[in-house]
Amino acid sequence: MTGENAVRLRPPRNAVDERAVAWWRSRLLAATAAPAVALAVLGALLGPARTWLLLAAGAVAALGLVCTAFLPAWWFRVHRWEVTDEAVYVRTGALWQEWRIAPMSRIQTVDTVRGPLEQVFGLATVTVTTASSKGAIRIGGLDHEHAAELAERLTALTRATPGDAT
Repeated sequence: MTGENAVRLRPPRNAVDERAVAWWRSRLLAATAAPAVALAVLGALLGPARTWLLLAAGAVAALGLVCTAFLPAWWFRVHRWEVTDEAVYVRTGALWQEWRIAPMSRIQTVDTVRGPLEQVFGLATVTVTTASSKGAIRIGGLDHEHAAELAERLTALTRATPGDAT
């Protein structure tokens, strides 16, 4: 692609909704609590391994709390998205950043998903599926009403975009 039709890698302009930080924290706490509680229960029940299991439970809990305290705020600063008439731009990742572009002519489907925790926080995820071997592009942490509007806009833009001849 050259000239005016070129889609360039550039920083996307939009941040996810601020409520995504609390959503991510809740997910991390749930992911931490399950193994920490399991290890603690096993430690309480298995006398010979009690010390090691309780130490492991404490380590998992401590690491989970540190991650819960710092990672969601960092993710909020890094996760960006944007939709133009030409493409969907997404940047994700904390240590390993991933930048993805989906030209409108390559989009096959647009979906919105609201998991249980997303519903609690009034959020949704928009999934843009292309023929890419890399998989779908997901824009998580959007206000659920904004996500529905975005899905409608993407569907309209995709319908109005002629297929790419390349």
